[in-house]
Amino acid sequence: MPKNLLPIAGPSITKKEISYVNYSIRNNWYSNSNYFIEKFENEFKNYLGRKFAISLPSCTSGLHLSLLALGIGKGDEVIVPDVTWIASVAPVIYVGAKPIFCDIDKSTWCLSYENVKKAITKKTKAIIAVNLYGHMPDYDNLNNLGIPIIEDSAESIGSMYKNKLSGKFGITSCFSFHGSKTMTTGEGGMLVTDSHKLYKKCMILRDHGRKPRDIFFRNQEIGHKYKMTDLQAAIGLAQLERINELVEKKRKIFGWYESLFSKNDEIEMNPFHKNTFNSYWMTTILFKSKKKINKNFIVKEYLKHGISTRPFFSPLSSLKPFNQKKYSKININSYDISSRGINLPSAYICKKKDCLHVKNITLKIINALLKFKI
Repeated sequence: MPKNLLPIAGPSITKKEISYVNYSIRNNWYSNSNYFIEKFENEFKNYLGRKFAISLPSCTSGLHLSLLALGIGKGDEVIVPDVTWIASVAPVIYVGAKPIFCDIDKSTWCLSYENVKKAITKKTKAIIAVNLYGHMPDYDNLNNLGIPIIEDSAESIGSMYKNKLSGKFGITSCFSFHGSKTMTTGEGGMLVTDSHKLYKKCMILRDHGRKPRDIFFRNQEIGHKYKMTDLQAAIGLAQLERINELVEKKRKIFGWYESLFSKNDEIEMNPFHKNTFNSYWMTTILFKSKKKINKNFIVKEYLKHGISTRPFFSPLSSLKPFNQKKYSKININSYDISSRGINLPSAYICKKKDCLHVKNITLKIINALLKFKI
């Protein structure tokens, strides 16, 4: 494997982030221990125009708290897209509910409204809508179903649906600040909501069942340890202050790839939809080969040339923890799109010449696809 590997993802860290972290390390202990946490939460909710924001260790914890706060548990059903990272559905299992895997729409790669409508039963208590790779589903119709939507915005900070920012469409909306994401705190997340009732419940549940500022530690219930550190929040605040710059760079990287692949009929790229402004967390291509392709082989071929890629997320229903093969005949788009998709290097250090190198290797792989079954 080449030493200088072009990474699939990675953050943009500047003097601003470093100076904020240095300030936190030097000053934010004792009575100042929540300085950046409070500032980050306030700026984040203002950025989105939401009433409440809770900083967390991950997006997963935000989804978990959302389900708990909604009282979802054993015997309940939660509709989830079949194609997403497992973190979108794991919290459904945590609370003892049943995930119902729904097909994705070819035009968005996100939840299909028509299939969600068919999947609803008397047991359906929530829909987890995932903004996959920065794109967004048909939120107008999804919200008209009258079922609480938990918006998984892990991959879509800065994206918009009908000029409304990602993070505005769920009864709760949850973000990821993992090191691979558009903005980062290293690890971390944020839950936003306009419901004071849900906010109060989540605040208790995230701190072992203790009410905020209860100095007597009289726990109300068994909760969880889901809090962010001030050091992480310092990075997050700096990143949020640069969010337009960060989104612009992600879109520039996608634009480079788009121009390079524009005349190639053998692949298609992230879907374009007139209602959506995509922040393009991850540039993705689908091979149009009519042959069944071997994504493991393709990923290894890229690696030989110093290029790190990821296969498109596998259908959750196909994975060992769920193993529900019946969905392969129902969720046609999920199984088809997943089988042909590869995420290309989208790290902030990517330059146009790097994208050109990726394009050239992609063409070699396409030629191999056309000649052989790989």
